[in-house]
Amino acid sequence: MSKVKNILFIMADQLRWDHLSCYGHPHLHTPNIDRLAERGVRFDRAYVQSPVCGPSRASFYTGRTVFSHGSTWNRVPLPIGELTLGDYLRPLGMTTAVVGKTHMVPDTEGMARLGLNHETEIGCLVSQPGFDPYERDDGLHPTPLLRQKGGKLRYNDWLRSLGYEGENPWNDFANSAEGPDGELLSGWHLKNSNRPARIKEEHSETAYMTMRAREFIEEQADQPWLCHLSFIKPHWPYMAPAPYHDLYGPESFAPVHRNPREKDDPHPVFGAFMGMEVSSTFSRQGTRETVMPAYMGLIKQIDDHLGRLFDWLEETGRDSDTMIVMTSDHGDYLGDHWMGEKELFHEASVRVPMIVYDPRPEADCTRGTVCDALVEAIDLVPTFLEATGAPDASHRLEGTSLQPILHGEDQSDWRDAVFSEIDYAFYAAREAIGTGISDSRGYMIRTDHWKYIHFPGFPPQLFDLRHDPDEFEDRGRDADYAEICDELHRMLTKRLLQRKNRVALPDAGIGQIRGSEDSSGILIGKW
Repeated sequence: MSKVKNILFIMADQLRWDHLSCYGHPHLHTPNIDRLAERGVRFDRAYVQSPVCGPSRASFYTGRTVFSHGSTWNRVPLPIGELTLGDYLRPLGMTTAVVGKTHMVPDTEGMARLGLNHETEIGCLVSQPGFDPYERDDGLHPTPLLRQKGGKLRYNDWLRSLGYEGENPWNDFANSAEGPDGELLSGWHLKNSNRPARIKEEHSETAYMTMRAREFIEEQADQPWLCHLSFIKPHWPYMAPAPYHDLYGPESFAPVHRNPREKDDPHPVFGAFMGMEVSSTFSRQGTRETVMPAYMGLIKQIDDHLGRLFDWLEETGRDSDTMIVMTSDHGDYLGDHWMGEKELFHEASVRVPMIVYDPRPEADCTRGTVCDALVEAIDLVPTFLEATGAPDASHRLEGTSLQPILHGEDQSDWRDAVFSEIDYAFYAAREAIGTGISDSRGYMIRTDHWKYIHFPGFPPQLFDLRHDPDEFEDRGRDADYAEICDELHRMLTKRLLQRKNRVALPDAGIGQIRGSEDSSGILIGKW
C-alpha cells in the first residue's frame, strides 16, 4: 500500500460540530471546508477525550486518554515521558511543526530532573510538546499575562512592523474594538463582541496563522512534513475584524438549545456549572445575541482563508501527497443548556467536526461519504502512523486507526461507544458542591442509544438519545432506568480498565523476555 508523504492537521479552537454547512448549519456557509468533505470522509459522530482545550489537545497529540497521559487540565504539564506526534514521525524524516495553538505547558520539573533546558534542541522539542515550534502562539495574551511571560510575541512584532503601535497590539488591536470617542473596548468583555476589531482583516490572527502555515510548507521543498495549523479562533475573545463582525444577524442564528426543565432539580455537578458566572452571563438575554455574530464570522473567516490555502495546495500539486484533517478541540455551549464555555458532556461541548482527506487511490471509494461510526480524537495518531508507515505503537496508543474506514474496508468490529472525561477540580463548581480535589472527576460513555455520565460521589446522569436527542431529560435518578445505568457503568468500567500504562515495552518484548528465561541461566522451579 502506498504511503502518505505529508500531513496538514488543521484544528479550530472551540468550533462546534454543527456550525459548518456540511454538518447542516442552514445559514453559515463554509464552502471550502465543505469542499474538503467532498474529497474525503466526513465523520458525523466524532468526540473529544475531554471538553477542555489542554487535555483534549494532549489526547489528540499522544493518542491516549486523559488520565493515561496525565495532562488533565490546561495548566497541567504533559509528563516528559509521554510521546507525541513529533516523537513518532520525526524518525521517518518528517518535520513536525505547529503553527498556532497547542495550549500545552512544559514539564519543567521533569526537564530539570534530566538536566534539560529550553535552549537545547531536545529541551525545546520536549517543551513544545514534540512539535518544532515554527509559530507557537496559544492566542491568550492579555497584557498582565504577556508581561509575566517576558513580553515577547512574534505576532506582536509583526503587527508593530505594520504600524500597530504599543506594548501589546494583540490585545489593543486584534482583540479590541474602538468606541465612538476613540476609547478602547476590550474583547474580553462580551458586550463588545459585535463590534469590529481595530485591525485590518488581512492582519488578524487567522490571516497571520494561515500565511505562516503556507510559509512553513514552502520552506520544506521535498522534505516530508506534518504541519499542525491550529487556529486560535473562534475561541474567545469573540472579536472579529470587519467585514466578518456583522455578516450574521439573529435570523441566521441556530435557536438556543435549552429547556426550563433542566433547572428543575438538576444533577448537582450540572447545577454547579450552571451556577458559574460564565453560564449565568450566557443565560442572560442579550449575551448570546451579541456574541453570535462574532462567533459565526470568525468561522466564516477561517473557511475563507482555508479556501485560499487549499487552492494553493492544488495549484502546486501538494494536495496529491498530503493527508488533510480538519477538526476542533471541543465545542462551545453558547447558552445551550443554560451554560457558557464547554467542560461538560452535552453534544454542544464534547462532539466535534472531523473531516479526513486521504490522497491515496485506496481512498477513492469513500470520497464524499459520511461516516456515522463513533470515533474519537485519539484515533488520529494511529491513523497518521499507519498512513506514513511509522512503526506500530499499539502498546501505548489507545485509539484505533481510521484507515480501514477511509479505504472502505469492513467495519463490523468497530467500537460501540465513545469515551470522554474531565478533571473539574479547577472550577468554582467544585467549590460550590464541596468535592475533594482528587475526587472531582467525571466520565462519559456514549453509545448509539445512551449517554451515561459518572461523577464519583453523585448519582449518574443518563440520556436516552433516541427519544431525547436534545438531552433535556436526565433519567439517571429514575429507578426505572437503574438496570440500564448498571449496564452502562459496567461498560464504562471496562473502558477504564483498557487504559495502557505499560508504555515502555511493546507487546513483542514480552515474548522475547519469556523466551530468554532459561537461556539466561536463571532457573526457577527446576528439579
